[in-house]
Amino acid sequence: MTDPKTLKSAAEMVARNAAHVVGESAAYRKARNALAAEEIELRRHIERVAEQRRALPPGAPIAKDYRFQGREGEVGLAELFGGKDTLIVYSFMYGPQRKQGCPMCTSQMSAWNGIARHVSQRAGFVMTARSPIARILAWGEEQNWKHLRLYADSSGDYTREFVSAEDADMPGYNVFRRQNGTVHHFWRGEGGRETADPGQDPHDAPDMSALWTLLDTTPEGRGEDWYPKLSDR
Repeated sequence: MTDPKTLKSAAEMVARNAAHVVGESAAYRKARNALAAEEIELRRHIERVAEQRRALPPGAPIAKDYRFQGREGEVGLAELFGGKDTLIVYSFMYGPQRKQGCPMCTSQMSAWNGIARHVSQRAGFVMTARSPIARILAWGEEQNWKHLRLYADSSGDYTREFVSAEDADMPGYNVFRRQNGTVHHFWRGEGGRETADPGQDPHDAPDMSALWTLLDTTPEGRGEDWYPKLSDR
């Protein structure tokens, strides 16, 4: 891991930064520089966490052949890697009981749709839900998801073991790694209401949603009770 002792202080780095906005006040610049130092420390902390994540020992070996239904038919978990050694599987909330997909999941996946073909240069990247594949594909068509690989966990075996033992309609983010011919579980998002701070919605850090990342740069922020809707109206 990066040795913090070899890094320049954030305050020193900010002092050398000539950034400014025309017409800004001295009070604004002082506050903005203080914020910039915190942003540098945040960036460093995010990288330390990422290094710690990458250093995890091999996770549980996957012995079961989980099966999924895709556009071209049935495939196993190992086939979802797409020739890569790493696989990201996002389970989204679109069970048979839902009339429409979860707005938050849909928002997040719509953002991922734009980068999916770039992510796939380094890792397999697939989405799965508990509805029949025809229904999932129809939802993808409606959302104009041209680059997302969509699959149905028809049996629910994968969902019960890696998302919810009760097969609840909830999201799940799991990463798998193939080493020496064996697939291992690597990491999953484990944030939830038990790990949320008072007044905050539970989410992982760093946040997987570009929506929240963008809104966090605005004066209003993400809000305490606002969530995206499926319609702009």
